[in-house]
Amino acid sequence: ISLHTAIIPLHVEVCSFIIYTSLAVVKPMLQLSTASAGVTLKPASVVTIPYAVHHPSIVVPLLRNVEASLLQCTTQHVANSWRQRLCASNGRRLAVRAHAAPAAAPPELYVNVEAGKPHPLGPSKTNRGVNFALFSRHAKSAKLCLFNKDAQQVDEIECRRTGDVFHVELVGLPGAGVRYGFKVAGDGDWGAGHRWAPGRVLLDPYAPLVSGRRKFGVRDAVEQFKGKDGSLFLGTYDFDLAPYDWGSDYRRPGHALKDLVIYEVPVRCFTADASSGLPQQQRGTFAGLAAKAPYLASLGVNAVELLPVFEWDELEFRRTPNPREHMTNVWGYSHINFFAPMSRLASSSAAGEGPEAVAREFKDMVKSLHAHGIEVILDVVYNHTAEADDKDPYTLSFRGIDNKTYYMIDPDQFVKLVNWSGCGNTVNANNPTVTQLIIDSLVRWVEEYHVDGFRFDLASCLCRDERGRPMAAPPLIRTISKHPLLSQVKLIAEPWDIGMYQVGSFPNWDMWAEWNGRYRDDMRKFIKGDPGMKRAFATRLAGSADLYNNHNRRPYHSINFITAHDGFSLYDMVSYNEKRNGANGEGNRDGTNDNFSWNCGAEGPTTDPGVTALRQRQIRNYLVALMMSQGTPMIVSGDEVGKSHDGNNNWYGHDTAMAHLQWTEGEPQRDALLRFTSELIKFRRSHPALGREHFLSPGDITWHEDNWHNDESRFLAFTLHHGEAGDIYAAFNAHSFSVAVSLPRPPPGRKWCRLVDTNLPPPKDVTPGGNAGVDDVYSVQAYSSIILIAKPL
Repeated sequence: ISLHTAIIPLHVEVCSFIIYTSLAVVKPMLQLSTASAGVTLKPASVVTIPYAVHHPSIVVPLLRNVEASLLQCTTQHVANSWRQRLCASNGRRLAVRAHAAPAAAPPELYVNVEAGKPHPLGPSKTNRGVNFALFSRHAKSAKLCLFNKDAQQVDEIECRRTGDVFHVELVGLPGAGVRYGFKVAGDGDWGAGHRWAPGRVLLDPYAPLVSGRRKFGVRDAVEQFKGKDGSLFLGTYDFDLAPYDWGSDYRRPGHALKDLVIYEVPVRCFTADASSGLPQQQRGTFAGLAAKAPYLASLGVNAVELLPVFEWDELEFRRTPNPREHMTNVWGYSHINFFAPMSRLASSSAAGEGPEAVAREFKDMVKSLHAHGIEVILDVVYNHTAEADDKDPYTLSFRGIDNKTYYMIDPDQFVKLVNWSGCGNTVNANNPTVTQLIIDSLVRWVEEYHVDGFRFDLASCLCRDERGRPMAAPPLIRTISKHPLLSQVKLIAEPWDIGMYQVGSFPNWDMWAEWNGRYRDDMRKFIKGDPGMKRAFATRLAGSADLYNNHNRRPYHSINFITAHDGFSLYDMVSYNEKRNGANGEGNRDGTNDNFSWNCGAEGPTTDPGVTALRQRQIRNYLVALMMSQGTPMIVSGDEVGKSHDGNNNWYGHDTAMAHLQWTEGEPQRDALLRFTSELIKFRRSHPALGREHFLSPGDITWHEDNWHNDESRFLAFTLHHGEAGDIYAAFNAHSFSVAVSLPRPPPGRKWCRLVDTNLPPPKDVTPGGNAGVDDVYSVQAYSSIILIAKPL
C-alpha cells in the first residue's frame, strides 16, 4: 500500500494510530506492536514500526484514495508535539518521519475537516461545526491556527481557496471557547506593496471578539510579548450563548439630534481614579461607566460619545526603546479590530472570564445608560489602524493579510503607505472589500450592541480613493447614507484629516452632522477678547448658517463644541497660553499649537484671587455661549468640574491622575461649577427657543446691535423670541470694562428675570427659574455674560 508521502492526520493513543479522512465512515485502527511502545520521535528521524491492520477491507481502499482525501483533511493531531509524515510501506511495516509541530490538540476539539465555504467572512456557525473565511486577494496560502484559552497553539490547518477567500470548516468544533488566528503567505515584496509575515499569527479582521492580555496596561504570559513584534491577539466567538436579555420594558431613548446634549468621555479615564468611589475591579471600565449613569442623568446630558472602544493595544508604544515607551494609550485611537469591544475596558471579573463576558458587560453598560435616557454614540476609527508605518511596523492583522487591499498605497512613492491620518497608514476605505468590512462592523454595533450612533474620526480620510485622492462622492459614505439601518442612527463626521478640511462641505447626503471646528475657533477667539470676531461669533450662535444652510441641512447638523478630548480642557484653556506636553516625550512638539487660549494673567497654577476669579468667569462664559447656540452642543468629561491636564493638550498616553477624572466632592469651586453646568444644560433642554429644527428667521431673533463693523467692539446682545415659552435675552461682554445696556421691552404680561450672570458669585451665578426681576438698565461686567428670561408677571 503506497501512501505517496501524504500527510495523515493522526491521534496517538498509547500504542495506536487512529486514521481520520474526510471520506471515512469508520475509523480504522492500525495497532502497534508492544515492541514499538515508548518510541520517541525526533525531528527528521525515520522509525519503522510493525503494525496489524484491523478491518483491511475498508483500510485498503481508503488508503488508495488518501492523497485526494487529504486535500480536504489537513489537520495534524499528534502526541508529544510532533507532526507525523507516513512514508511508503511494504507488507506490515510503516516508516514514520517526524517533524516539529504545534502542541497536541485535545482529542475532542473537532472530528473532521471540510472545505467549508467562502461566505460569510469570519467565523460562522454551521449545522455541523464552525466555518472560517478570510479575504486576501494577493496571498497564496492561509493556515487557520487554533489556540486554547491560555493562547497555546494546538493546531494548524491549511485553508482551501475560492476566488479571493480562504476557507475551511471544522466539523464538531465547539461554538465557544476557541481562540484562533491565521498565518498568511504570499509572493511579492515591499516594493510591490506587500508586507507578508508568513510565520506570524494574525488577527482575523472579522473576529467578533478578541482575546489578548487580561489586565489594562499589565503584560502577561497570554500575550506572548516579543519585543518589536509586539503582542499576540487572537480572535474568538460565542455562538452558544443565549441571546442577551435586554428586558421586557427596555426601550432605546430615541432622542432627536436637535435635542441632544452630548458628553464626550474616555471610558478608562472616567472612573479609573479611586475617588470615583467604585470597587477596584470596576474602575476604568464599562461597568464603571454604567455605575455613573445616575450622575450623567443628574448632570442633564442625554448622550455619551465614547472615545474608541474597539480592541486596541494600550501598550503599543512599549515594544521598543523610544521617547514614548513610558506611555499607555488611554484614548484608543489605534484599533486592531473593528468588531470587538476592548477586552481590558471590562471589570476584572469579566476580563478574567473572557471576551464573551466583556461583550455582556458592554451590553449591560448600554442598557443602564438607556434606562437613564442616555444614548450611546461611539467614536470610531476607520481611517487608520495600530499597524503604523514602515519605519516602525506593528504587524497584527490587516498588514500581513493583504496590505495592498486594506491600506492606501502609492506605488510611485518610496514610502508606499499613504499617510493622510498622520498615524503612519490610511485605511483603503473605498475599496469594495474594505467598505463592506466597515459596513458590517457598523451594523453589528447597532444590532448586537444597540448603540445609537457613530462619530467618525478623521472622516475626510474616508473620502479618498486607493491612492489618497479626494472623491466627490465616496462609496463608503454613500453606502452608509443609503443603508436601511445605518441611515437611521446618528452619523457625525470629524470633517478633516491632515490634508483636507471639509467643515461645512463634507459629503453628507443631508443627514451627516459635523464637528464644527470653525465654531470652536470663533467662540474661543471672541470670548477671550480678540478683535474683529463679533460677526463670526454671532454667526456661530445662530447655528452656522454660512456652513449648513444648504439643501436639506439643519442647524443641528453642526456639532458645537468649545473643547474636545484633543486639545486643552476648558480649565486649561483659561489657564495656559502655551501647551505643556513635555511629559509625552516628544520635546513638546506634539499636539496643536493653535489653542486660541488665554491664561487670564498668569501661566498655569496661581494663588492670585483676581486671576482665579477671572478664570472661573471665563469658564462659565464659554458654557453659556455653548448652551445658547443653535446646533447640537457637546461638552467634554471633566469640564463640568474644572478638570486640568496640567496644560497638556495631547494627553492620550497617560494612565495617571493627569488624565483621570477626580471625583472628590466638597471642594467649593468644583461643586459650584458642577451646579452651574448642570442648571445650564437643563435650561437648554427645557426651552424650545434653543435647539430649533430650522435656521432662525428674522422673527425668531432680534440683534441689539448697530456696531457690526467696528472691529474693536467686543459686546453682543440678542433676544430669542418664543411666544409660548417666553423670550430669552442674552449678552456677552468680552471687554475689560463693564457695559450698561438698556433692556428691550419684554413681551406683554411678562418681565425680565435673571437666570445667569457669570460675574456673580455662586450660587447667584445661576438661579433656576430666574430671580424675582431686574431693572430696565443692566450692567454687564467685564468678561461676563448674562441670560435673562421673560417670566409672567
